[in-house]
Formats: sequence, structure tokens, C-alpha cells
Amino acid sequence: MGRFTNPRDLYFGEGARHEVKNLKGKKAVIVSGGHSMRRGGFLQDVQKDLEDAGFEVKLFEGVESDPSIETVQKGAKFMQDFGPDWIVAIGGGSPIDAAKAMWVFYEYPDEKFDNIIQPFSFPELRQKAHFCAISSTSGTATEVTAFSVITDYEHGIKYPLADFNITPDVAIVDPELTYSMPQKLCAHTGMDALTHCLEAYVSTAASMFTDADALHGIREITQWLPVSYTGDHEGRKHMHEAQCLAGLAFSSGLLGIVHSMAHKTGAAFENGHIIHGAANAMYLGKAIQWNSKDPRAHERYAYVAKEILHLPGTTDDQLIESLVQKIRSMNDELHIPQSINNYANGGVKADETGEPVMVSEKEFLEKLPTIAANAVKDACTPENPRETKAEDFEKILKCCYYDEPVNF
Repeated sequence: MGRFTNPRDLYFGEGARHEVKNLKGKKAVIVSGGHSMRRGGFLQDVQKDLEDAGFEVKLFEGVESDPSIETVQKGAKFMQDFGPDWIVAIGGGSPIDAAKAMWVFYEYPDEKFDNIIQPFSFPELRQKAHFCAISSTSGTATEVTAFSVITDYEHGIKYPLADFNITPDVAIVDPELTYSMPQKLCAHTGMDALTHCLEAYVSTAASMFTDADALHGIREITQWLPVSYTGDHEGRKHMHEAQCLAGLAFSSGLLGIVHSMAHKTGAAFENGHIIHGAANAMYLGKAIQWNSKDPRAHERYAYVAKEILHLPGTTDDQLIESLVQKIRSMNDELHIPQSINNYANGGVKADETGEPVMVSEKEFLEKLPTIAANAVKDACTPENPRETKAEDFEKILKCCYYDEPVNF
């Protein structure tokens, strides 16, 4: 038996954020990230609309990128003290993901984080509050998904929490929130969305319902992401809706080893983290080469190349290679490196000379066995079309580091 779960309501289009004025309740907490939503006036819009609707509103601001377990616990305590009946999360994937996890510990203060890292093991939510998500980036689609990614910085591991309980009740996809999104964020989140579509399409949990969203998402993203990267508003609108389609696909169709590797390498290295969308972009072509040895995945990748993207090739093998090259060309166009050893922490950190710091070969090789072992246990690995063991992850990740083809 399959399952396809979406938010109860999804509002989209310019100004859709004002739909919060129709929520019913007494107390609302707004969870947000840095300052971009406040600078743009969007946070104030949502707060005013809720107050005009009769809500008492409190704000929990400052959720960091790649939110930590500590931030989740702090936010849950904030909610326990306030007692909201609506949790409204606004911003990119980080504040929305964090708010989802806070929701669990708000309703169940004695729950343990180690318990909920087991996929689909959450307690029954909506005992105290409902959830509304308003996305400001075009990639994670967490506003419509059953997923939340939380980072354990002590152990350098990102945990993808998975449970249909944390699918938001209301999703708002307002493209106006994306118009000021920086180019690099546009690129990274866009390639994350493309990865969602391609992984959901070949996942062993895929269905006719998820395929429809995944295939249209692939077509839209490959067409509009380069346009969106230039800052064009029409491109941003298309991408914001296309990434949401990707979320609808993977929330029920699930993901695969691209995300397993991205989760486990994201916070593993000493000199900063590998940004999630960039990791997906670097690993996606390698995973396609690995998975294409599975007959069903082979056929599906070729279908995408021929029927959806109209890429060159007379055989399925040629079509799959064209698909891999299409991803590489998009990475080049979006200024995303092709390999880990060319990745300079997204420009986040620099050494004493002012030069970007790379992930060193020595550190990579030292940590590779642990990363591979953790990737096997990642929540995204079981539905990958080709079984992938720790020794396989090690070999694939070496190809991702040195930018070598996966031909085994």
C-alpha cells in the first residue's frame, strides 16, 4: 500500500502570505531565521495579519542555518512557556525545519531526540497546535514535506527527521519572498530541488502520484533555474512553485543516496560545512551513474533525458550520459564546483592568507569510513533504487571528491 500526504491547504502567488489572516486561534508563535524576512517587511506583514485576526503573537527569531538540536530545545521551551495553538514558520528551510522539530518537543516535552531520529516514529501531533509554513527560498520545499533536517554539531551529523505528522497543515508559497534572494542561495536551493525530483522519480517508493509532480518539476527547474539565477522575477515565480512540486513528490516518494551523502558530509569537516544544495549538485551526477546499473532506474533516467529534457542520445546509455552532462553544465552555469576537493566552504571561511579553505584530502580520507557508515544509516538510503553498502559509499564519495566517473 502506498501513501500520498500533502498539507491540507496550499496557497500560492504574490501576496499569498496574507492568507494567515484567515487562521483561527488565540495564540501564535512565529519562528524565523536571520534578518531577511524582517528587512523585507514580510515578518511584520505576517505578525500584523495574525494580530488583526485576533491572535496574541510572540516571535522566536534568529534560527541559524543548519539548525542545531540546542536551538530546537530552546524554541520548544519558548513555546511551552507561551502555549500557542498555531506555529507559523517563515523563511528558508532552516527556520521551518527547526520549527517542525520544536513542535514535537512543545507537545511532548519528555520526548527524546534519539527517539525521533528513527524514521516515522513521531508521537501523534496536533494535540496543542497546528502548523503553517511560509517559504522564502526555492529548494527545500519543507513547507509541504514530512521532513526536517537538524544538525548535531557535537558529532558532525545532520539528521533528516521523517514523519507524516510534521507535514504542515497550511503551506504558503509566495514568490515575493524570493525576489531578493542572493544568487548563490538561488543556485544551491534550485539544485536541491532538482535533486528532489530526480531522486523521487527513481525511488522505490515512487508512484503515479509522485511521478507527476517529479517530472513536471524537472522540466520547470531545468528551464527556469538559470533564469531565476539572474534575478528575473518571472523565473523566481516559476522556481518557487516548481520546488514546491518537488517537495510534494519527495515527501511521499522519498529520496536516495544523494541526500544521504549530503547529510553526512555537510557538517563533517573541520573547515566549515558543505552547503546542502551545493553538495547535492556535486553528488547528483555520480549517484545517477551508480543507480543506472539498476534496470528500473536506468529506464527512468533515460526517459527523463529523452521525453522530458529532449537531450541527445540514441541509446539509453547515451541518454543517461547526456543527463549527467546536463547537470554538470547547470553546475557550471550556476558557479557550483563539480567536486568536494574544489569546494571552498561556499566562501564561508578563509585561512590567514585570505584564501578560501578547501576540504583537505587528508581529512577527507580519514573521515571517509565514518561518513560512509553514517550514510548507510541515513533515513534517505533505504528507498534508493540500488542497494548501497558502506564500501559502496566510500567508493562513490571518492569519485565525488576527485570528480571521477562512477563506473562500477
